[in-house]
This record gives sequence, C-alpha cells and structure tokens, in this order.
Amino acid sequence: MISDAFTPVAPAGAARDTLKMLVRYKAWANGLTFDSVMALPAGEALRARQTRFGNMVHTLNHAYVIDDIFRHHLQGKKHGYTARNTDHTPELADLWEAVQDMDRWYIGLVDTWTEHDLATPVRFEFVGGGEGLMTQGDIVLHVVNHATYHRGFVGDMMYQVPFTPPSNDLPVFLRDHYRQGR
Repeated sequence: MISDAFTPVAPAGAARDTLKMLVRYKAWANGLTFDSVMALPAGEALRARQTRFGNMVHTLNHAYVIDDIFRHHLQGKKHGYTARNTDHTPELADLWEAVQDMDRWYIGLVDTWTEHDLATPVRFEFVGGGEGLMTQGDIVLHVVNHATYHRGFVGDMMYQVPFTPPSNDLPVFLRDHYRQGR
C-alpha cells in the first residue's frame, strides 16, 4: 500500500515544462521512426506481421488516429471515428505528413498552456463506449505515452525484417537534443 504521508510538491510550472519537453520528444521519436520505416526495403513496412494492426504503417496510423481523437476532445469537438484505426492503411508519406502536422499542433497547444490549463477537466466519450474524464494535461501525457508504446511495436517489427530500429528513448532525446545549450 502506498502511503499519502509524503506528497512531493513540484515547483510552479514544472508540470507544464515537462509536458512541453514530452511533446517535443514525441515529435523527435516519430521522426526517427518514420525515417527508419521509410528506409526499409520495398514492401517491408506493409508486410503482414503477427501484430494487432497487421503491419508497421497501420500501427503508426493507429497512433495517429488516437492523437486525432484526443485532439478533438481537447477542442471540445466530435471526432467522427467509430474505431481506433481506419479501415484502410494510408500511404506512408501521407501519414508522415499528417503526423508532423499533429505533432506541431500538440507542441503549439502545450506551449500556450498555463498550470490551470493542465488541470482543466475534459469530458468525452470513448470510441468503444463509456464516458471519460481526464485533465488536459492527462490527455497530453496519454498521447505521448501511447505513441511510445506503439513505436515499440514498430521497432519489434523492424527486427523481423531484419532491420535495427533507431534508439528513440527519452534519455537519448534529453542527452542529444533537448538539453543541449541549456
């Protein structure tokens, strides 16, 4: 059992700064992953594999769809999705363009937020049914974590090619990109 006797208090702005870093990490890791998938031998990205979404591109598309669903939730709009992925697998180049736009949107949004914005509750309906309630900060944390999870699946599929996926872990991002010059 976890005790509530000690609750650390983060300095003002720490949560916002962390989310700013995380959406940039997500964009960076997406770039590495898409670059690697696009560098695979012809047909490998779409080759049927023993995985939930069938192939690398459709797996990456699922991550995009979830990003888009939660973007709509953050905007207070209906998204129109009836499933957590599309029936068709998009062209890789088109998906990469859409993912870059989505990453820029999340970065732009989080860059404008205050601590109050992070704590703002968002009510929504899950695609599979049922009501959801998350703070805006929780939603952004979810999309970052969710994308990381599915990039891991894509990395596993790359090993099946065989192709070594890029090292796109958070410590690598922090070491090589985010904290340079700080």
